[in-house]
Amino acid sequence: MSSPQTTGVQAVPTPVPDGRTVVRALVALKLRLLRNGLRRSPGRTALYVVGAVVGLLFAGLIALGMALLNGHSGAGAAGDAGVMLTGVLAIGWAALPLFLFSSDESSDPTRLTMLPLRPGPLLRGSVLAALIGPGPLVSLVLVTGAALSGANGAASAAAAVAGVPLAVVSLVTLSRAVAAGNARLLSSRRGKDFAIFGGLLFALLIQIANLGSQSVFGRPGAGVDLGPLAPIASVLRWVPPVSAVDAVRTAGEGRYGLALLQLAATAALLVLLLRWWRASLQQLMVTADASTLEVARGVQSSRGWGFLPAGRTGAVMQRHLRYAWREPRAKAAVFTSIGMTVVLCVLSVVQGWSSVYLIAATGMFLGLQMINLFGMDGSAFWMVAATLLTPADARDELRGRAYAVLSYALPVTTVLALVLAAVTGDWAGLAPALGVAFALLGTSIAIGAVLSVLAPYTMPSDSSPMRNAAPGQSGLVMLNSFGSMFGAVLLSTPVTGYLGWALLTGGPAWPLLFAGPLYGALLAFLGVRLAAGRLLERIPEILAKTVER
Repeated sequence: MSSPQTTGVQAVPTPVPDGRTVVRALVALKLRLLRNGLRRSPGRTALYVVGAVVGLLFAGLIALGMALLNGHSGAGAAGDAGVMLTGVLAIGWAALPLFLFSSDESSDPTRLTMLPLRPGPLLRGSVLAALIGPGPLVSLVLVTGAALSGANGAASAAAAVAGVPLAVVSLVTLSRAVAAGNARLLSSRRGKDFAIFGGLLFALLIQIANLGSQSVFGRPGAGVDLGPLAPIASVLRWVPPVSAVDAVRTAGEGRYGLALLQLAATAALLVLLLRWWRASLQQLMVTADASTLEVARGVQSSRGWGFLPAGRTGAVMQRHLRYAWREPRAKAAVFTSIGMTVVLCVLSVVQGWSSVYLIAATGMFLGLQMINLFGMDGSAFWMVAATLLTPADARDELRGRAYAVLSYALPVTTVLALVLAAVTGDWAGLAPALGVAFALLGTSIAIGAVLSVLAPYTMPSDSSPMRNAAPGQSGLVMLNSFGSMFGAVLLSTPVTGYLGWALLTGGPAWPLLFAGPLYGALLAFLGVRLAAGRLLERIPEILAKTVER
């Protein structure tokens, strides 16, 4: 009879995959993400395909225009346009993580921190994966067109063979290095707040670029003047990765040493970006996320705000204002409304058609923050619904949210109106402009309250400011967005009609300063009362929408 033997259990170390396996897996993962994203719905697939085709066609037209520009303006002047195009691409790729980080799973390296991966293979696989997709392909077409704008002879072709791929890889690497270096920040609430302000700044930069293009390409029927680009291009052409594209023009002019120097500068930048990217990956792999650490924090009791009304109305105001400041989508909506008016006013002042009455758009846009109130709450709306027992509770709930919108809409509209009046010098039009703005504000609040009850739509489960509706909600989104604006303009016809009569006949327009706010307050009161009367019976439908994903 054999004696029992004791067997020891030894821990088996986790195998670390080799470099080629990691690279192939990351490339396959990117392809799988693209394929699975397209398989979610036929509409998403059609939108992706149409967007990619339109983007490539648009990029091809720009590249063709750059090539034709070389034939008409000479390699030197046309090369300046190519330099500016590459510079705009570089800025766009550097800012890309700010807008798309939370919606692009492949750009977040923190998703791979739990895997046994070394930084070297992870970096190589990430570079190849980042080059897959319509974005790098569109950039390749645009960079090729920028290179063709300054090409001249066989030497330029040789420089383009090296410079164009080098520039495209540098652009993609720049974007991913920025994303990896700021991954912790961009995935936090503060990073999403930066995305909101970055989006407003991006819209303003687009308008500035539009004005600059008008000065270069002139009005319809005028010729193309590339002279204003020369001072900027003379500096930008030495900044990598733009220098790799400008090396095509430099080589065509016979300055081969300078062309090699420009290519070497971009190659050096690429090496530095890769080292930065690798260091960021290394830090992410070995550093714990602060959000997972147990931090001792003092627990403070929630205190109310003394200036708010008493009772449920004040509590709802406080909750709504806190959400508007902390929730990225709510903050994006508020600052986008303000930013749209600011961009419109700046554009009107620069182009010479400004008017103090543009402030009416601010009143309407801010008033429409009442749209889809309960859809913004998401599944947390059930806690609000559990406390809605009487018609008075429903009125206080909607009244508190309306007061919260008014608490920032009124001062913002007034301040912007004063600034616009000072810029335009039309102080006489300030009073009627404010009256129309406040009338539109009140009517927008009324329509927003009614649509929030009758036509709520589902918000996505994540809090990305780039996504404001779940799939399949396009009809309700269009109804809320465009229907509310059309309804606000229609309901404000008595006020705007009087303003038109006063401006055409020379009648007094100042009474609108009093009539406009009174009319807006009356419409807001009626809209809130009407919506509150339907809120209790619509709670099951609203709950079904808010918890749907």
